[in-house]
Amino acid sequence: MNPVKPGETPRTPWIVGVSGASGTPYAAAVLRALLAAGESVDLVVSRASRLTLLDETGISFRDAHWQDDLREWLSRGADGKPDTFSVAIDAVRHWSAGDLAAGPSSGSYPTKGMLIVPASTASVAGVALGLSKDLLQRAASVTLKEGRKLIVAVRETPLNGQTLRHLVTLDDAGATVVPASPAFYAGATHIQDLVDFVAGRVLDSAGVPHGLYRRWQGELGGGSHRTG
Repeated sequence: MNPVKPGETPRTPWIVGVSGASGTPYAAAVLRALLAAGESVDLVVSRASRLTLLDETGISFRDAHWQDDLREWLSRGADGKPDTFSVAIDAVRHWSAGDLAAGPSSGSYPTKGMLIVPASTASVAGVALGLSKDLLQRAASVTLKEGRKLIVAVRETPLNGQTLRHLVTLDDAGATVVPASPAFYAGATHIQDLVDFVAGRVLDSAGVPHGLYRRWQGELGGGSHRTG
């Protein structure tokens, strides 16, 4: 477990907000890596994201059975294959997206910051405009006002002018915008490698150590697996 820093409690979590954008494997990879790093997690799964999760994985995320559903989700690889990963979720606390009295809705609730993975254009707009229409948006607004790290992994293409302006607003407010754009120099040979690259860049922005991708070493051809 990571050492307790000044101003933190023995359990000072990262909030992970999962919005309705396509890209639930990104969220799963971030969650697994946070737990592997010994971090505590407060999880907020939006109503829209539950539809996306069902569509992309076949998993129904239910408040009353969130632990079983989360284990099943995190055990799957990006290709949908079950039992690819073994993950302990003891360090996860789940908050319903409609619970505006939840801990993360208040600035006095200690957290290390928040990661929105993936971030839909609707969630980006809501946070940029300060709408706080659900716990995900409220927690993000609190994160900004308290001066904590907010990382927004936006997953949309193309981006129109309105969304770009919202992203600039978030950048001006102190958030870090991390587009869900995989790179190929790390020698990806599987869809999981591409997902892990994006998840790793999100965690880099949060300052959380991980080993999700091969880092650039300044040598051309290091990611190539071609022969002859």
